[in-house]
Amino acid sequence: MGVQRTSFEKLQRDRAKKAKAAAKREKRIDKTPEELSEEEEAAAMAALANPETELSAADLLILIEQIHKQFDAEEIDFEEFEERKTELLARLPID
Repeated sequence: MGVQRTSFEKLQRDRAKKAKAAAKREKRIDKTPEELSEEEEAAAMAALANPETELSAADLLILIEQIHKQFDAEEIDFEEFEERKTELLARLPID
């Protein structure tokens, strides 16, 4: 006896679930993160200046995002961008 195939309705439900998940993922990606306050930015830059300071992965990623924005706005040149990014990525905690 042969194996019963999946019904067309089941395929449609699966496609709808995947489309809904993709839409949620896109919506999450398209959200612009709120700008840091001046105090938070100053604290982040102070922590960046002191390499012994322990930062969470989320904080480091926020700092990396900031230097990307600075580079895109042409506030820093490519060499400085790469140097800062390398320093930050080296500080990411690896479990």
